[in-house]
Amino acid sequence: MKNLVIVESPSKSKTIEKYLGKDFEVVSSKGHIRDLAIKGKDGLGVDVENDFAPSYSVSKEKKDVVKDLKARAKKVDQVYLATDPDREGEAISWHLAQVLGLDVDDVNRVVFNEITKDAVLGAFDHPRTIDMGLVRSQETRRILDRIIGFKLSKLLKNKIKSKSAGRVQSVALKLIVDREKEIKAFIPEEYWTLDAIFNKDGKEFNASLAKINGKKAELKNEVDAKAAYEACLGEFEITNVKKQVRKKEPKLPFITSTLQQEASTKLGFSAKRTMSIAQRLYEGIELKSSTEGLITYMRTDSTRLSDVFIKAAHEKIVDDFGKDYLGNYKVKNDENSQDAHEGIRPTNLANTPEEVKDYLSAEQYKLYKMIYARALASLMAPAKTNTVAVTLSQNKHDFTANGTELAFDGYLAVYSDYESSKDVILPELNEKETMNAKELKSNQHFTEPPLRYSEARLIKQMEEEGIGRPSTYSMIIDTIQARGYVSLEKSTETSKTKVFFPTEQGELTTEKLDQYFNDIINVKYTAQMESELDGIADGETDYVKSLRDFYNRFEPLVDHAYENMEKIEAEKVGEACPECGNDLVYRVGRFGKFISCSTFPECKYTRKIEQPEKEKPEPSGKMCPECGAELLKRKSRYGNYFLGCSNFPKCKHIENIEGEEAPKFRRKAAKKK
Repeated sequence: MKNLVIVESPSKSKTIEKYLGKDFEVVSSKGHIRDLAIKGKDGLGVDVENDFAPSYSVSKEKKDVVKDLKARAKKVDQVYLATDPDREGEAISWHLAQVLGLDVDDVNRVVFNEITKDAVLGAFDHPRTIDMGLVRSQETRRILDRIIGFKLSKLLKNKIKSKSAGRVQSVALKLIVDREKEIKAFIPEEYWTLDAIFNKDGKEFNASLAKINGKKAELKNEVDAKAAYEACLGEFEITNVKKQVRKKEPKLPFITSTLQQEASTKLGFSAKRTMSIAQRLYEGIELKSSTEGLITYMRTDSTRLSDVFIKAAHEKIVDDFGKDYLGNYKVKNDENSQDAHEGIRPTNLANTPEEVKDYLSAEQYKLYKMIYARALASLMAPAKTNTVAVTLSQNKHDFTANGTELAFDGYLAVYSDYESSKDVILPELNEKETMNAKELKSNQHFTEPPLRYSEARLIKQMEEEGIGRPSTYSMIIDTIQARGYVSLEKSTETSKTKVFFPTEQGELTTEKLDQYFNDIINVKYTAQMESELDGIADGETDYVKSLRDFYNRFEPLVDHAYENMEKIEAEKVGEACPECGNDLVYRVGRFGKFISCSTFPECKYTRKIEQPEKEKPEPSGKMCPECGAELLKRKSRYGNYFLGCSNFPKCKHIENIEGEEAPKFRRKAAKKK
């Protein structure tokens, strides 16, 4: 008896075929084999008047793949569909069944969460039918995206020359544009802090002003700071010493979104790169004696772990660290999570990062090491820290000093590379003890605007708002960059983290969508649609009614926009194209604004726009009171001018153009805590 197994990935097929043996042939569909056709009214491939009936067509690049699959299917006794364990994978299996003429009620759907011999063989012992709830949910999502994408993209191309719009991508863009508006509208507010340095038994420690007359200390200007400074020139008394033990719980295993966030902040990987590396780790790595998937399926929003893994992890924790390091199993899934499979974890704890390092690339090793450590740490005991909070009072001004000392490392025994625990040791301090401050320092600060979105922050925001799904975050981020709506770059010369800046075209696109489609392109409605898609998957929501309600709301908005949205012509440069003589115009691409021929694509002439030189610092004629170097007149990121030391970054002295530096006070820009 010969069996044909169809999976999505070619590399996965090789691994699985080794497990199943000679009676099984494993081949790849190379992803989706067909999509909505581009025909019918508006080219949607959807019959809106007939309950949104879809029309599908095999994509051009997959015709040979489908032909080959049909030929192979005719030669075997049984065809198994073993595509990925999510909605997209379920939909691909259904499309394969349709194209190959398989009975959708046949028990031929095989699902496994990890590519290991035991998991794969176990899955083939328990095949099931195709889950039509998941298929309908994916199909509804695709129809929604097609209707919104085609109709909005056509409108925006015609009216404002934007390349595309989408149900989720436009909401992600709106988050970035709205954040930029907040930053531009932000007005910094001045505030001051007062710190004291004490010394006892040869140990220095710092304390900060926390309360004045029992209320939170708020020093809004230099006058307030100077008054507090002068009030604290006498002897301090220790009025309270509070000691306690604090627990720091380990984080839960990775899900797709948290993996992308941590890989961005800890490893410097983009979301797209992270998913590509994780895909390879999941599909199989050739080790010394076998080919094995090293991690479970990486598209998941569940933190659940299998009983088998928990048992193995507990045994390893006890063997490596002792019983004191054993923690409790915890699982916390968002109300929107599908819980279709486990969190992201290693498939075999015997495959430690060091054991498999020689078989992995540098990037694969870094990501696998973090996944391995996170999964194991999630089942370990919390770390314990001895803390002491000391209050030093003088003239009704209360200063606080905090000390911490790690008492038990717990889960940090395996996760310390990704979470630091720094000890701050205070000398022995007792209530009613008195001491004088060695030094008082008053520092000027200004409040900072909200941070721009990095990839990690944007993914976290989308997850919290319930827009998109973990498997789509990487694609969304890639799309809004490819359309020229945002750029990802460093915010300052010293910043290591790249953040999103909206382009002019991105801001214009959001402005017009806000004006004409605010009822559809917003966080709340997009999150609501995700919930409806979950309901369709569970069989609780009727997909036709969901599509009908959406369309009846959306179509009038499109008609109104066509009638009322102003058409913007491309801005002319004022030069003739050197190749064809027609007008040159400004356009916006993935990497920002550029110059192109107005007849594109007939004439493909393009060139970059020459950027003006950055405004250079100017000598001020004043000298720095801290180091003696000259102060330079500089322009801040907000467009304001200030005087800064020419010896920066060794000397960080700054002052306003109008003001003078007070002799006993040091000015320092910092983020408000």
